[in-house]
Amino acid sequence: MPTAEWQPAEPTAPAPRQMWAPWPPQRQRGITTLQVSIAVVGLLAGAALFLSGFSLGRQTATTPGTPISEEQAFVPFWDAYRAVTEHYAGGDVDRKTIIEGAIRGMIEALGDPYSSYLSSEEYRRSLQGISGQFEGVGAEMGAREVGTGAGECSPLGETCQLVIVKPIEDSPAQRAGILAGDIVTGIDGRPVTGLTIEEAVSRVRGPKGTTVVLTIVRGGAPPIDISITRDVILEREVITRTLAGGTVAYIRLTGFSENGAGDVRRALEADIAAGRRKVILDLRGNAGGFVSAARTVASQFIAEGPIFWQEDARETQIATNAEPGGVAVDPAIKVVVLIDRGSASAAEIVAGALQDTGRATLVGDTSFGKGTVQEWQPLPDDTGGFRLTVAKWLTPNRRWIHETGLTPDVRVDPSEPAAAGEDPVITRALDVLGATALVGRRAA
Repeated sequence: MPTAEWQPAEPTAPAPRQMWAPWPPQRQRGITTLQVSIAVVGLLAGAALFLSGFSLGRQTATTPGTPISEEQAFVPFWDAYRAVTEHYAGGDVDRKTIIEGAIRGMIEALGDPYSSYLSSEEYRRSLQGISGQFEGVGAEMGAREVGTGAGECSPLGETCQLVIVKPIEDSPAQRAGILAGDIVTGIDGRPVTGLTIEEAVSRVRGPKGTTVVLTIVRGGAPPIDISITRDVILEREVITRTLAGGTVAYIRLTGFSENGAGDVRRALEADIAAGRRKVILDLRGNAGGFVSAARTVASQFIAEGPIFWQEDARETQIATNAEPGGVAVDPAIKVVVLIDRGSASAAEIVAGALQDTGRATLVGDTSFGKGTVQEWQPLPDDTGGFRLTVAKWLTPNRRWIHETGLTPDVRVDPSEPAAAGEDPVITRALDVLGATALVGRRAA
């Protein structure tokens, strides 16, 4: 599903935050999506691991230099650094750039796809991207092949258009008159030709209060310029409706920000107050978010006990238990969770917890399989930061699903043919819940 362009704000606290790293982007048919909703989750539970990360940051800031025990191992590094900074004759040497490159190379040498160095801007964007809000114009954008309407085209140009999928409700883009289907041919007077969609969206981003001008082609009319003042945009992560004549609550969660977790709780409260005792929680395509949000969502269905375990480098395992006061912990409330290959990290924490505790039936396809924990560490002097794998997470039954994923209790072949407008996974979920008809839809 296309995601909205976004621009992060400065992190609100200097202390390191622990999160799940993003999972590799999934290519889809139709509109090419910009996976800006980075598939990471913040490991805010588990005080011991969090504090060890804080201590790491404090130590590197107050005791710079090479430890005595590692002086010999670092001799080649310092020899190379001095040679570059003192003797390189090919031009001026930017020491900050050299240091950033050294850090980047050190972390890349681990060969871990979930550990990486981030520049100051990348670090800022990543933290903002998982918070459920961003600074921008509020428009979902994608790439579309001219004529066919197919996606996965790049770079933008004569045969690949940057298209507005839809403006977010009550966003600056919508208020400025941007419409679904508009073709963006220029940004601030510069053509988008030759750009990737990521590069184009990066130009549309910007701090609150600043202005961007989009050149729009609508239908067969001549191009027009639309000026938009950027603002803070709240992403809509929860989509609700009712199924089977209003008897089944359907809640789709697209990310795991703190706002999204709160919206899930409020949606469940409304459904239970309306007398619904059957729930479908759709986590398909959900790449993750904050682990604290995953704990909150799972705790709405699980009254007590572990939601997941974390295992650090010393193989010490610490349980993160359910929060009290869940609104749907009554066993009489039947739950089905939908998963697929795009369900990762925080989505797998929730699905795995509900499966292991017998609280829900998983329906769909095998999940992605992301079972490691990343700690985020800011660096001093505006040198960015890094994320580093520091632990594994396991399901309540201590299963490690990394690179294997969760196996659904009821598998639905994703290639299974379906009638127009029918979702075979939801149909199977309704069968599991004993609801036989997909009727009575309404927006909630």
